[in-house]
Amino acid sequence: MATSPNKPDPRLISYQTLRKAVGWLGVLLPFSMLAGNYFLKGCTCIQDTISNYVYTVTGSLFIGILCADALFLIVYKGYDKRDALWTNAAGILALGIAFLPTNDDSADSCAIIHLPYSTTRNMVHYTCAASFFLSLAYISFFLFTKSTGVKTKQKIKRNWVYRLCGVTIIIAIALIALYGLVHQAGSRLSRIKPIFWFETIALLAFGISWLVKGGLVLEDEDNSSDKQGAKG
Repeated sequence: MATSPNKPDPRLISYQTLRKAVGWLGVLLPFSMLAGNYFLKGCTCIQDTISNYVYTVTGSLFIGILCADALFLIVYKGYDKRDALWTNAAGILALGIAFLPTNDDSADSCAIIHLPYSTTRNMVHYTCAASFFLSLAYISFFLFTKSTGVKTKQKIKRNWVYRLCGVTIIIAIALIALYGLVHQAGSRLSRIKPIFWFETIALLAFGISWLVKGGLVLEDEDNSSDKQGAKG
């Protein structure tokens, strides 16, 4: 199938499309869990964590989204070896989250399946989850902000968004850790599912960062986010 020199091969997925796919999957994950359980099962209870949704009617969707994000992150190579190293690591960690589920211990459960309780599996799951978010924060704050040459005005704005998203992820993870140290089962705070919402905030920051990197908004005026040496 021949293509003109200036026309992209339709069989190839552009890096911009790949970045936006990663971003949209991150943004939609928590809300698809809520919507799926409400419309498919009539369960209005928010689970303690997004990971607890693996046991619900949307469990297959949860695993599917994580696997899709993992695949996109692994095949994404970025601009140099450091980019590939961090995105590959994030992709592998996403697979760990998907295939080593947390324990089914949500206080208000929409679970339809169960697994035996495992302290080891639970610990590995949350280690993968924390490492996954920290790697995403690093990618957003340090890798997405890289550039060569003169930064365009839009590139400067994008860098501000990337750094804000990276910091937001770090703060959300720190708040989850703090809550884990001080929370009490059955307390008023636990009823609003703070871990779920902190995870949602982290996923939104992750998704927004990748959507901006993919050129959804704040593109340079010539519609090329990589012109003038700006690496996105």
